Amino acid sequence: MKLYAAFVYLFLYVPIGVIALFSFNSGRHASQLMGFSTKWYGKTLSNPFVMDALETSLIVALVAATCASVFGTMAAVALQGIKGPVRTIFDGLIYIAVMIPGIVIGIATLIGLVTLFDQLNPLITAIWPDGFTPPKLHMGMGTLIAAHTMFLMALVVIIVRARLSGMDRALTEASSDLYATPFGTFRQVTLPLIFPAVLAGFLLSFTFSFDDFIIAFFVAGTETTLPLYVFSSIRRGVTPEINVIGTMVLAVSLMLLLIAQVLLRRGGRKSK
Repeated sequence: MKLYAAFVYLFLYVPIGVIALFSFNSGRHASQLMGFSTKWYGKTLSNPFVMDALETSLIVALVAATCASVFGTMAAVALQGIKGPVRTIFDGLIYIAVMIPGIVIGIATLIGLVTLFDQLNPLITAIWPDGFTPPKLHMGMGTLIAAHTMFLMALVVIIVRARLSGMDRALTEASSDLYATPFGTFRQVTLPLIFPAVLAGFLLSFTFSFDDFIIAFFVAGTETTLPLYVFSSIRRGVTPEINVIGTMVLAVSLMLLLIAQVLLRRGGRKSK
């Protein structure tokens, strides 16, 4: 069993290690190690197309993770007070949103947005004042943020609800007994206790949004995120620049995931 587990981990992580190793290649070919150098890191960070794609990914990930954390926390707190079949239905919908493949979410979101825009654009044109060019709804930054937010909300709800389930209800009951308003109880008691889970949900949401390719491929429109740039570049051939991008994204993702895990563990210890 241990040997089998070792082979599984080697199969998963050796290719990632090879990418990190070849990101320091001094040659021009990604598969031929000609020596060690950091020149490709400098070239990558000075590439304007890479920087534009990175900026787009950071904006989308930051906004989507923030919206998902706020709305997901609100939904988790609301669902915690629901009992019976209604809660079972909502629980099923939340877990289905996480289990559905990304390509299905991407296609469904694309069809839904295109249908919505086809209905709204003529209406906006009809009510817009004469002499002014009416705005036209289209795929872009807004649709990308909206699609990521909808997908990531389910993740935040699951994380925050797990924290709420382990929280001592006597604390909120004591707050109510002391004549605190529901909002005051949430602000002074509930939120401080679940904040590690909210922050962990934010970090995980940021990571998933930043790394997403499938959903972005369908709803990004003319915008180019970093994963989309990598995909288009690979079609022209793999260079050490791609290895550099993969290594940097991997390092940031692992760091955020580690921070999220530490926060969740600390929050769990504090609740005991």
